[in-house]
Amino acid sequence: MNFKIKKCTKNIKDKIFLLLYKIKSSDHAFTIVVPIIIGLLGGLGAVLLRSLIHFFQNIFWGNWGAYLGFFKTIIVPATGGFLVGLIVYFFSKEAKGHGVPEVMEAITLKNGVIRPRVVIGKTVASAIAIASGGSVGREGPIVQIGSAIGSSIGQALKLSKKRMQTVVGCGAAAGIAAAFNAPIGAAIFSVEIILGDFTVSQFTPIVISSVSATVISRIFYGNFPAFIIPKYDLVNPIELIPYAILGFLAGFIAILYVKTLYYIENKFDSINIPDFYKTTAGGALLGIYAIACPQILGVGYEAIEMALLGKMGIFMLFILIFFKIFATSLTLGSGNSGGIFAPSLFIGAMTGGFFGNVLHKIFPAVTAGQGAYALVAMGALVGAATHAPITAILIIFEMTGDYKIILPLMIATTISSFMASKLQKGSIYTLKLMKKGIDIHKGIEINVLKSMKVEEIMRKNIEIVSPKTSLKNIIKKFMNSENSYCYITDESGKITEKISQTELSSIAPDYENLKNFVVAHDIATPNHIVVNENNNLDYVIKEFGKENIDEIPVVSENNPSKILGTVWRVDVIDAYNKEILKRDLAGEVSNSMRKSSYSSPTEIMEGLYLLEIEVPSKFIGKKIKDIDVRNKYSVDIILIKQKTSTNKLPTKIPNANYKFQTEDNLLILGNRKKVEFLSKL
Repeated sequence: MNFKIKKCTKNIKDKIFLLLYKIKSSDHAFTIVVPIIIGLLGGLGAVLLRSLIHFFQNIFWGNWGAYLGFFKTIIVPATGGFLVGLIVYFFSKEAKGHGVPEVMEAITLKNGVIRPRVVIGKTVASAIAIASGGSVGREGPIVQIGSAIGSSIGQALKLSKKRMQTVVGCGAAAGIAAAFNAPIGAAIFSVEIILGDFTVSQFTPIVISSVSATVISRIFYGNFPAFIIPKYDLVNPIELIPYAILGFLAGFIAILYVKTLYYIENKFDSINIPDFYKTTAGGALLGIYAIACPQILGVGYEAIEMALLGKMGIFMLFILIFFKIFATSLTLGSGNSGGIFAPSLFIGAMTGGFFGNVLHKIFPAVTAGQGAYALVAMGALVGAATHAPITAILIIFEMTGDYKIILPLMIATTISSFMASKLQKGSIYTLKLMKKGIDIHKGIEINVLKSMKVEEIMRKNIEIVSPKTSLKNIIKKFMNSENSYCYITDESGKITEKISQTELSSIAPDYENLKNFVVAHDIATPNHIVVNENNNLDYVIKEFGKENIDEIPVVSENNPSKILGTVWRVDVIDAYNKEILKRDLAGEVSNSMRKSSYSSPTEIMEGLYLLEIEVPSKFIGKKIKDIDVRNKYSVDIILIKQKTSTNKLPTKIPNANYKFQTEDNLLILGNRKKVEFLSKL
């Protein structure tokens, strides 16, 4: 009997393994089946969170403690903060904060790996935080929950780095779609904010997940917009001017919102006590604050609808802008759990409502009511805070289903987003990562260039001539050189002018007449651009674009008169392509490297070989950047496999500051002779 049970169990395991293998290896299954599963689970996660919020609200605000009076308004948020703090401190630190930056960090630094326990920790923590009155939204937590579901499925299937990022994006889109009943805006949110990648290979599965989650949401809650609002019209074309002004106003308010949030967060971070004390204090302070203004508690959708329907007075609209900014900053700054999207909508609705109320009183014949301006400002403030105008426009449009408002919405949101991005480096999401030294504002491609310096690729050859060098000798210089320019220096040795082959071509027909009269200074043009050895390649590629040149002189950072060589545009592009290849290879082989090794040179493309070697003894205790492996040995380190006491073989993508350890194995990439040479050190 036991034998039959064991045999049956083994058959089931084999079938499951076979099914997972087919899903993983089939592009069709990955593009359709996996996203549908993630979308359905992400939608159910959103439903579960909303149900838990309702459950905890009945507990926190039920018929108890009537004798406490207004003290209940203080006790409930403080208790909720205490419970959330315990979850963060003892169970899942990822549950702290608004969720989206943690997902972005996982994609950028951890290849999309998010611990499965985040699903439980974030769900319970956010439900408690919102139900107890925390001035936060449920959208950020739903994004993190959906992303964790996608990541868990990706880890179970042992997907590559690129596919792991895609399934995390699928989970994020599923969360937003289920939260707002907005599948298009949710898909754009995922690719614009979470991934920063609009490629079709990633966009297709994300759309499928988004639609699947929306189906779940509509099954449970019906096919209704997130906000029920009256229809609005553009009363007069001249009204576009005040909508543009509203864009500037929303941009300023968004900057105030972001700065206040991180100011308060920094203050709490500077207090060296356990998290649950901070969240308790934050909850208590929020409760005291809410006694005077209870509208700031919770998600705040009721207040938003009142502003949209024109049922809120001008004074209340004005004070709620600043009350909500402080309340949300206090909640999240103290370490509580929840999202920033709903508070952004709230602040935008109050800003637009106030602006529209005043404007309509002054110009009633040519302006819409306050509700139209409240609606437009919701999108404008979200776009400015997140630096994602396309997402903001589409989500507001889908949430309301009102096409007539799209033109003023686009104008105001574009202006507010542009202004915020110019006046403040980093969005409300990326600033949290920038505090940790992680800058993903311009995407991973730019980060690749930022991680490399001029000294890694510069050429030491450069052609220098004096201002009085004859045309005949200049031409000889070019004939014997591969450089595109000759440079002229002043008396101190600084490069001041340059001569290109273009200048020479223009006088070539008259060469015989000019060769004895024309000197370098006569045909030179001013040289405005130089770089130093420590500039990163992101900076260099921008310098190339300023004058559309192919070569830039390199001088010493400490002494501009010391000329080191040149950096070529073609070398920057080549270095970028190699680094992208290296990172893609790292993602593809990281799983297989745990089970197998590249013990002999393995050709992956013409002339390039992978080889796994033990770390050379002369490298141990030194940093990668100090050894300068790429330049000295002409190979790239793709991955580092670390042996541990548990016999597990975790892999790491190396960075310049990684210090080699005794038990490291290195996966290196280069031509066959170079990788074999390094293996013998």
